[in-house]
Amino acid sequence: MKGKNLRYLNEHSGNTTQVVRAGFLLLEHFSLPAFTQALDTIVTTNLLRPGSFSSRTFGLNDGEVVSDLGLVIRPDACIDSSAIQALDLLIICGGYRTELKATDEFIRLLREAAEEGVSLAGLWNGAWFLGRSGLLEGYRCAIHPEHRPALAEFCKAMQVSSEPYVIDRDRLTASSPSGAFHMALDWIKGLHDKALVEGVEDILAFEESRYRRIKPTENICLSAPLREVVKLMDANLEEPLELEQLAIYAGRSRRQLERLFKEQLGTTPQRYYMELRITEARRLLQHTELSQVEVLVACGFVSPSHFSKCYSAYFGYRPSKEVRLVK
Repeated sequence: MKGKNLRYLNEHSGNTTQVVRAGFLLLEHFSLPAFTQALDTIVTTNLLRPGSFSSRTFGLNDGEVVSDLGLVIRPDACIDSSAIQALDLLIICGGYRTELKATDEFIRLLREAAEEGVSLAGLWNGAWFLGRSGLLEGYRCAIHPEHRPALAEFCKAMQVSSEPYVIDRDRLTASSPSGAFHMALDWIKGLHDKALVEGVEDILAFEESRYRRIKPTENICLSAPLREVVKLMDANLEEPLELEQLAIYAGRSRRQLERLFKEQLGTTPQRYYMELRITEARRLLQHTELSQVEVLVACGFVSPSHFSKCYSAYFGYRPSKEVRLVK
């Protein structure tokens, strides 16, 4: 891999490319995993193609910002008009506990960014702030399922996708940490060549199996409500949604949802969700260098003992016995 990555470094060493400027606006209780996934992708690109991107962090005020994990971060600067004019992409970093409240000044700055031709992105519930500013009309977007009803209240001419991320022209949105990774990767692909993106993916191999995975329901004929639920499950493996939440998002009762799964997939929603998570865990164990703890966290398990018990029930042996296929 070292030689392969050196090739990416050397192939374009004589080329001069314009630096693309990205800014991350960190809202209180923003999702630290989603932020770091997107930022890590940009930083890794610079390792392979130095000077391709610059990045800065911003806050709504001059003070520190607390992430969803309780870690305190002091942004580089307070967001204002001059900062916006120096950006090509502004990423709104929200989180599960980020308050859905935007001041008039915040809305004005977002609209100003759009008028200046700055591309706008939202992580987790970041799309809500774009929608609240009237900047998602006529766009497709992704938002964490917990915040879809709030977005729908005032943003009618917009299509909310159940996919983990959506790039629609100059609007980029992601509903989860893995979605943030794929969103950033696809954005970079639109600016650079495929070879560079493959190089980034090789380094960030922890996401490789998810990036190339075949969706388990692609070749199965499902009704629209059930397909929507399955997509939501697939997009939310790290933090599994409750059955009641899935039923609400599908516009069905819990009993109706259970009947759909029984009739069309021959199983229960809970078992199907578990199969998605446990098979993804097996792919990660086989095809990446992630530790067992990192895998269980990525697939939404609460403890090593719970993960080991579920894994043994499905595959007949503990995850520690899984054969690693990574060389």
